[in-house]
Amino acid sequence: MGTVWRAFDLALHREVALKEVRLAGADPSGDDPAVAEMLRERVMREARALARLHHPNVVTIHHIVDSPDMPHPWLVMELVPGRSLQDRLADGPLPPAEAAAIGRGILAALRAAHEAGICHRDVKPANVLLRTDGTAVLTDFGIAVLEEASRVTATGGLVGSPEYIAPERLHGREGDPASDLWSLGLLLYVAVEGGNPLRRPTAAATLAAVMAARIPPPRHAGPLARALQALLVADPAARPTASELDHLLAQAADALQSPPPSSPFPPPVQHAGPGTDPGAFPGTASSPPPGRRRRTGLIIGAIAVPLACVAAVLLVTAAVFVPELLDRTGDAATGEGLPSGPVDAGGDRSPATAAAGPRTLLTPAAVRDVIRKFEKASGSRQFAEMTVYAGRATADAPVRGRRGAFDGYTYEKGADAAVRTGPSVGVTDDAKVNLSGFNWNALPGLMSRAARTLKVPKPTNKYVIAKASWAFNGDRPTMMVYFTDDYGGGYLAANAQGKVIKIVPSGS
Repeated sequence: MGTVWRAFDLALHREVALKEVRLAGADPSGDDPAVAEMLRERVMREARALARLHHPNVVTIHHIVDSPDMPHPWLVMELVPGRSLQDRLADGPLPPAEAAAIGRGILAALRAAHEAGICHRDVKPANVLLRTDGTAVLTDFGIAVLEEASRVTATGGLVGSPEYIAPERLHGREGDPASDLWSLGLLLYVAVEGGNPLRRPTAAATLAAVMAARIPPPRHAGPLARALQALLVADPAARPTASELDHLLAQAADALQSPPPSSPFPPPVQHAGPGTDPGAFPGTASSPPPGRRRRTGLIIGAIAVPLACVAAVLLVTAAVFVPELLDRTGDAATGEGLPSGPVDAGGDRSPATAAAGPRTLLTPAAVRDVIRKFEKASGSRQFAEMTVYAGRATADAPVRGRRGAFDGYTYEKGADAAVRTGPSVGVTDDAKVNLSGFNWNALPGLMSRAARTLKVPKPTNKYVIAKASWAFNGDRPTMMVYFTDDYGGGYLAANAQGKVIKIVPSGS
């Protein structure tokens, strides 16, 4: 649908990028006035968006060439020496600190756009150019939402790249700057992990995964993990503000290139789960909690035309019908250094192993000890949730005197104490529970039943989530036992007394 030419400005004696926009499947020289008007509107919208932005991380527009003799306007734009982030990622993933630095540049561009009332709506590696000094430049504002703009596509049209679309956009929420931050988070995830966890063979399946699938914890994000955790939550109101995100990215960019061997990353809770309202976000209640409210704009459909330094035929994403509910179990989460054999079902240890600590934290005695360490570190006996892997555990405790605020804590097997990791921006309600109130004596039986029923013969990851409130269990305390491998996973849910209330095997 478009071509970007490397050109020479004869008047100013400089190289520029000359952008031609064409409608996919249509003859640009045809006589259809509706087609010509649509093309002109799309080109002019991008030009207006760029003309309002003056920022080093946003591509500069120099001029618009338009004439009654031409089927549509052309844009004369800054030629960015270098290559796209997509081209760079073809060589392999980025180190976390380098990805964080690029993310700060993209975020700076988005902040400038959002302050001007513009949402980009198509943040992805192909739309990020890298100058020769490594500076990120955001381009392709062709499908941007301007607050005062009018609709130019058919009602219900969805535009953008499916695997980078924020889940709320699939529920009809357009024009929220938080949607661009989700896309940035997924871009950074891809940059360090080397693949998109939501990509599927078809556009419809990809959009279904965006709606319902869980995003696995990254294994190579290191210091960038906290930012990814904060961004990739289904509820846009729970994502950090731009300033909060910039702080997280700055910390990651200043960190060592190699991640520490035990970088804490709480497990994802973004899954549809049994009984989830199809109209609600995965892993959240159907009504968003009170909190930050962001500007919303009108829904605008347009053509995505990413800028490149040489002529290139560009991709378009057509409107796709999304089934109401798909992929209940989502993708597998993979752990760090977790055993693939049977989990130790008991708490008994020989004197030799007792001196070295428990073989796994997934036993009643070990879990109770972890809870005591979280209580001591946080000063609280109430928690929003706790997740226990074989080798580490995480928990979210309320901040004293701050309603609705939680801090994250992590514990590594063999450590003397749990440690605070910072604010938990992913907690979306104020529900709390005393973790000691769960029947942890039931854990060995639950693990054994999971091994028999979840259809994961050789799990690479096993973990348990104890949550204060889960929607499908009537907002009551719930235990979830997960078994996963490289191809998927399953879980069983039990109430606080240890009674199984739901089993979702792998592949169901």
